[in-house]
Amino acid sequence: MTPPPPEPSTHDATPAGRPRGAAARVALAVCAALAFAGFFALGTWQVERRAWKLDLIARVEQRVHAPASEAPGRERWPQVNAADDEYRRVRIAGRFLHGKETLVQASTRLGAGFWVLTPLQAADGSIVLVNRGFVPPEARERTARAANEPQGETTVTGLLRISEPKGGFLRRNEPAADRWFSRDVQAIAAARGLHDAAPYFVDAEAAPSPPGAALAWPAAGLTVIAFPNSHLVYAITWYGLALMVLGAAWFGWREGRRRAGRTGGGTGENTAHADATARPDARRD
Repeated sequence: MTPPPPEPSTHDATPAGRPRGAAARVALAVCAALAFAGFFALGTWQVERRAWKLDLIARVEQRVHAPASEAPGRERWPQVNAADDEYRRVRIAGRFLHGKETLVQASTRLGAGFWVLTPLQAADGSIVLVNRGFVPPEARERTARAANEPQGETTVTGLLRISEPKGGFLRRNEPAADRWFSRDVQAIAAARGLHDAAPYFVDAEAAPSPPGAALAWPAAGLTVIAFPNSHLVYAITWYGLALMVLGAAWFGWREGRRRAGRTGGGTGENTAHADATARPDARRD
């Protein structure tokens, strides 16, 4: 007698398939958790950066509109820094060394041209570079604006600025060619043979002028104080991505549960069908 054929069963594929499916789900869950944690951390970091930026803006606004104080002297130069001193309104007195001025390329609301940086020598011999203002290309020569050069003892009021080393955006200063793209105090002082120079410069304020008066070169008071503050937008973006990851993970988990339920039901039906077809053979035996 021929032995009955083996009973068909769908259980043979299930044990091998389930571990692979479970491992894939675990891997996806781990990746989703890491992505959510990363996006959430970035969003929180942007919230903290926004708080820092708002505090910085408030501090700078207070400095700009505060009464002018004496500019940091030689004894304070090592402590001067951007966080505590930049944009502070200061006052300094001395004599301008017009023969050692430096022109630095600039782009302002008046157009493209140059900043005029002139050394101001105090009574104790120390020197502070003063940005006297902007001049267009046609006024770059001193002879075109000599009438506006302050002579003798002068007091300058303006905003303290931190040195700008290494040149401008994609443009390096060229001291040997006397081409300057940033207000690098140390490099300018070295190129002009200025000793005992302060590590900062001062943006001079515009002098009062009667209404309708012609603009005199250099034009001072063009300091732009702007702090980009897009941290809230960035925070919303990162938090939004974190929520998207969370939603995708929930959707994947739900679909996985559905498929597991459908697969389990189908397996039971096939097994019952296999048992029913196997019984007649058993009876024939």
